[in-house]
Amino acid sequence: MSITRISRAFKDISLSFDVHPVTQDITSLTNERAIIRSIRNLVQTIPNERFFNPDLGSNVRSSLFDFVDFGTASVIRDQILNTISNYEPRVRNVDVEVLPRPDLNEFEVTVIFDIIGQEIPTQQFSFILEAAR
Repeated sequence: MSITRISRAFKDISLSFDVHPVTQDITSLTNERAIIRSIRNLVQTIPNERFFNPDLGSNVRSSLFDFVDFGTASVIRDQILNTISNYEPRVRNVDVEVLPRPDLNEFEVTVIFDIIGQEIPTQQFSFILEAAR
């Protein structure tokens, strides 16, 4: 029988390193915002980019230079789902929708998920993936 970890709150450091005006400490992201930022960072991280964890990340960036069509969108969707299932243990019931936009040479990605251990509605956020030169 596997053990499911249930937590009451999640907290991550904000990568903007802004200073909190009252506490003079680095600002933090909590709960949904922390998980959303974590998923975006995982998707946008290239494997071998992190020194002590070379497997962390996804190969989404290499797919952005392929044709902007539903075939490539399916590959990107699978890569994102695999990355989230491997590196983000705080979520479950993950679904990813990738919509190709050939006219703009980009993909619109929508991630839908439930947070483990919190009784809040299903979360969803969208972002754009485009090939950077």
